[in-house]
Amino acid sequence: MTSEKRESTVNEIHERVYSAVLDNRLKPGTKLVEERLAEIFSVSRPRIREVLARLAHEQVVELIPQRGAFVAKPTIEKAKDVFEARRIIEPAVVRRLTANLTPEKLQRLREHAILEQAARERNDKRAIVRLAGEFHIVLSELAGNLELARMMRELSTQTCLVIFLYNLPTATSCRHDEHSLIIDAIEAGDAKRAEALTLQHLTHIEQSCTLEPPEEIVDLEDVFKS
Repeated sequence: MTSEKRESTVNEIHERVYSAVLDNRLKPGTKLVEERLAEIFSVSRPRIREVLARLAHEQVVELIPQRGAFVAKPTIEKAKDVFEARRIIEPAVVRRLTANLTPEKLQRLREHAILEQAARERNDKRAIVRLAGEFHIVLSELAGNLELARMMRELSTQTCLVIFLYNLPTATSCRHDEHSLIIDAIEAGDAKRAEALTLQHLTHIEQSCTLEPPEEIVDLEDVFKS
């Protein structure tokens, strides 16, 4: 097998596992058994290890010594760190995109918003979360800074995992019109409004999650000891 073919295979497997995580078909904490994945994708176990190592570098997978690979399961502390990082990075993303907007970039944003709306209309919850996360990746890619795009891909993926773990049953992680409002502000060339809407949007997502430790279980015997 040539090096080019090998890379193509690794990339394909990586994207299929990555997509399964974003769709919540592979749930946080799921064990990724090397041997089984090698059988499914008809490749060697070293090839699967390469894919898992790459996903671990992107913080999509956790490699635990003597136990194996698992879909990442962000802690509450990690979730709060992710939102803090996004509040620092994303205003810079929308500011840069607003300054470099083209008709083609605007069309790409509008097309993605249409996909999100279609997912909402059919009540496809997995697609809603995945597409909502991908919207922020698209923003960063269109902004034209590769490092920002790389960071946003990782942070958006972590946010999807956080939503799957901690989202309140009655909450919607992403309000239906917020992405469209951000696009409107970018189209209008109003960077300050786009930044403010983005920060407000992130706050709403974080508030939809229960990022508090569980209440301490009280031992009645300890309470009533004389």
